Parts: sequence; structure tokens; C-alpha cells
Amino acid sequence: MLKTSDLKLKEVINVGDGKRLGTITDIEIDIETGRLTAIVVPGPGKFLRLFGRNDDIVIPWEKIHKIGMDVILVETGTVPSLKLADR
Repeated sequence: MLKTSDLKLKEVINVGDGKRLGTITDIEIDIETGRLTAIVVPGPGKFLRLFGRNDDIVIPWEKIHKIGMDVILVETGTVPSLKLADR
């Protein structure tokens, strides 16, 4: 079993280009099923989650390739193709 606090400690890596996307800042859960539907990482240009753009990157569960000991590998083409969410 994996706790959300454990997830937030893992670095999110895009396997398409090897780019570090950051650590998870939030998760989305389907209330009806109780299933995790997406993870949220800081958008480009954010510094220490305080400064920069307010657009976060929402990565759907289907795009998560592997959750490892230290990292979460996500399969995305490029970061701009991901859904950006206003937070």
C-alpha cells in the first residue's frame, strides 16, 4: 500500500524526454469510486511552488508508466500537450 505522503516525496520524470517535472503537489480522486485519477505537478516556471505561473500540470492516471522507489515515470509526449489546470 502506498500513502499519498509517500507519493509526494517522489520525483516525477517524463520518460519521453527524461525531463524532471518536479514532485507531486496534489492528487485528483474520483469521489464515487475512490480511485486516483490524476497527479498534479508544478507548472513550468514555478519556483519553490511559490513564484511563477499558476498553471499546474495535471497528469492522468493512464499516463503513469511506473511508480518506483524514488521516482514516478510518466509517459507523455511533451509537457505542453498535457492539460494545464488553473489552481
